[in-house]
Amino acid sequence: MPRESLIEVEQVSRYYGAHLAASNISFTVHRGDILGFLGPNGAGKTTTMEIISGVLAPSSGNVRIAGHDMAAAAQQAKQHIGFLPEQPPLYPDLCVDEYLLYCARLRRLKKSALAVAVAECKARCGLEEVGSRLIGNLSRGYQQRTGIAQAIIHNPSVIILDEPTSGLDPIQIREIRALIQELGQGHSVILSTHILPEVQGICNRVLIIHEGRLVLDQGLDLLHKGADQTLRIRIGLHTPPDMAELLALDGIESVELMDDHRFMLACNTQADATAMIVHAAVSRGWGLYELVPESDSLEATFMRLTQGDFPVQGSAREDISS
Repeated sequence: MPRESLIEVEQVSRYYGAHLAASNISFTVHRGDILGFLGPNGAGKTTTMEIISGVLAPSSGNVRIAGHDMAAAAQQAKQHIGFLPEQPPLYPDLCVDEYLLYCARLRRLKKSALAVAVAECKARCGLEEVGSRLIGNLSRGYQQRTGIAQAIIHNPSVIILDEPTSGLDPIQIREIRALIQELGQGHSVILSTHILPEVQGICNRVLIIHEGRLVLDQGLDLLHKGADQTLRIRIGLHTPPDMAELLALDGIESVELMDDHRFMLACNTQADATAMIVHAAVSRGWGLYELVPESDSLEATFMRLTQGDFPVQGSAREDISS
């Protein structure tokens, strides 16, 4: 049975004057997805998230939230979104209960539903014992919990979290991650973060954006499966052969040219690739001067797609070269 699509982004682009901040971005997020949204600073993450949340209009393209077009039915679409920016929109002079009640009223919850909504989001976010305390006197972890509580007070279909664990200690980080995983069971969650292990520990899917273009859209299970089956080895040769000769070596699945003397080899892990490459280089006089195995982890994939060392391949979207 097809899963419900809660976020549909279709060929979205955004210009700031002559600068193209987001270029032809398309993806879909289903109920139950926890989507890790990655990219270097200035890649276009914030622009894309603001377009999805309705804060910023795209120059072209469409966004639908729970079936509602953001341009044609913005109010209905935004009713299905909960958003936690990097700096939570808190009022330090209010206590937690006062603040959440205020947020519930802003979301136009019925008067009869206010108390239940506040109680439920406090329970989900572990705030029951601090309801009467001033937000300004809470720890950073409890302030983050309060920020997440305001984002879910109206039980939205889509939850967007921008750097939710920034500045937290290890215990607080673990607690917030557990909360995000719980939220992902019944919602669509977009998690923007610079912490790659956080994505690997929480998310079931990852998007990587670079220079305004979507360069990877892949499930974490497939990424890990590929890492288990393939070893990447970077080699440098003073007298390199044709790429076809490298590809003909036993166990070599693909060859990527990095520059005139350096190559990235994808090798089947069943073969003793390192010994085989060294033997071939010595016997054929290639002048091997560099051999560096690389794990095809999320970090390695991120660096490869955003540092421009060699072309994007695999599951990257076809439109990124346009």
